[in-house]
Amino acid sequence: MKRLRIAAGTVCAAMVAAAVMPGTAQAALVQASAACSLTLGAVTVQGDHKFRTITATAPVTAGQPVVRPKGLFPVDQVRLATSLGWEPDPPSAMVSRGYVTIGADLYRFSYAIDNSTGQLDPTSYVKSKVGGGWIHQTYLEQSMYGTRTNTYALQDDAITRWTVEGSAWRTKATYSGFSAVKTMALISQTAGYDTFLANTRGGALYTIRIPSTGAPVVKKVRASTWQAFDTLVAERCGNQSTLLLGIDKDTRTAYLYAVSHANGAATVINGLGKVGDQLVAPEDKTYFRYFAGSSEADDLLYGE
Repeated sequence: MKRLRIAAGTVCAAMVAAAVMPGTAQAALVQASAACSLTLGAVTVQGDHKFRTITATAPVTAGQPVVRPKGLFPVDQVRLATSLGWEPDPPSAMVSRGYVTIGADLYRFSYAIDNSTGQLDPTSYVKSKVGGGWIHQTYLEQSMYGTRTNTYALQDDAITRWTVEGSAWRTKATYSGFSAVKTMALISQTAGYDTFLANTRGGALYTIRIPSTGAPVVKKVRASTWQAFDTLVAERCGNQSTLLLGIDKDTRTAYLYAVSHANGAATVINGLGKVGDQLVAPEDKTYFRYFAGSSEADDLLYGE
């Protein structure tokens, strides 16, 4: 077991806001973010999948929610969900794949939507149990790069990574010392490492690079003001930047940020504004990134 310590920092009572750095880098980031968008997915209390597209316009805009499929999971049982990748399923469907926790169990699932009707093909829905003991985890994510697939979970003070080969989860690695972390978002995928952006309960913001071998590399990005966010969702913006959505479930508010290629405290963060008043709905149980997951799609994250 590898140990790496993140300081909790000082709790700030200030409203969550981005620390913005002046100069040409910020100006370039604002321009690049103008055309960027992300699709926010949610699992509702009713067990539905719900999607909304959020665009970095001025002001920030959020599209109308699309709910489909309905009744995918048991009512009020899903607690965590990974990002959901979709890809074409010829001749006329689109298949999506991901993981959720239902009660104390982890499941892998997939389903196909008919493009002409927008309806679920009931024969396509497959849900298979991976294992039990998933009651104390507070974060779950998957990362796919080429033939490599890794799954990550945060529990207590440890981040655990598994290498997934087909239906088998192998090569478990655990890195402790992350008790201050509140939540994370995957921002970078390469052949040699995955990087997460994480906020702490004390308000700090860090990058956590987890290499294929060796110990994680942690860099402080900001010292305070990020403690309110319960969920972070990231999407690629341009070649190397990130569109970041922070969700505060307590106040049912969300804020959008444009983040430059991560480089510790030198990282430029531009606050783009609040995302409406109806984005964070009381019926939403958990949120996730919805992305093009086919091998032809250039949808890898390059944020660090």
